[in-house]
Amino acid sequence: MSPKVAQGEASATARIESLDVRLEVIVIPVSDVDRAKAFYERLGWRPDQTPPGIVQLTPHGSPCSVQFGVGLTSAAPGSAVAYLVVSDIQAAHDALVAAGVEVGDVFHVSPDGPADGLDPERRSYVSRATLRDPDGNTWLMQEITTRLPGRIDSGLTSYGSTSDLASALRRAADAHGEHEKRTGEHDDNWPDWYAAYMVSEQSGAKPPE
Repeated sequence: MSPKVAQGEASATARIESLDVRLEVIVIPVSDVDRAKAFYERLGWRPDQTPPGIVQLTPHGSPCSVQFGVGLTSAAPGSAVAYLVVSDIQAAHDALVAAGVEVGDVFHVSPDGPADGLDPERRSYVSRATLRDPDGNTWLMQEITTRLPGRIDSGLTSYGSTSDLASALRRAADAHGEHEKRTGEHDDNWPDWYAAYMVSEQSGAKPPE
């Protein structure tokens, strides 16, 4: 490969890696549009304005929506599998059950396979619960509070809802309390400490000590 060709390929790679592409909508296969719409509205998902024949709903705090309708996909109804991320899986589970939604019990992933209940250490990515729509499309809820490194650009730190922000602030407050115990003194610079901690949770960076 000539140096000029290699340079051109490197330039093309750099351009494509810097191209902003946002995942906005996923299509899920359903057999009864009205029944599916009623189910997702019961989850609290917002109905969006769409062209005739298309139903689109957006979960609270999510930048991505789901869409369904006649002829939108050739996939078999009930064949979709996707993740829903929550900051407190027990609270999310209880809210859905209270709304009349059938949700599987909370479980966590252990070295021996799935185990009942929350992860004892409440580690990020480990605690889960499953729900299915009337067609059997599967949604796996996963509790994530601290992201793996590189998953989120630290310059784009954001929260999808006031409840997510409030949960992050509570975690920062608890961590900051431990920080003050270690130092043995009051930290007047707590706003900066909170900010650094909350950014580190989303970006996977090392949290402040």
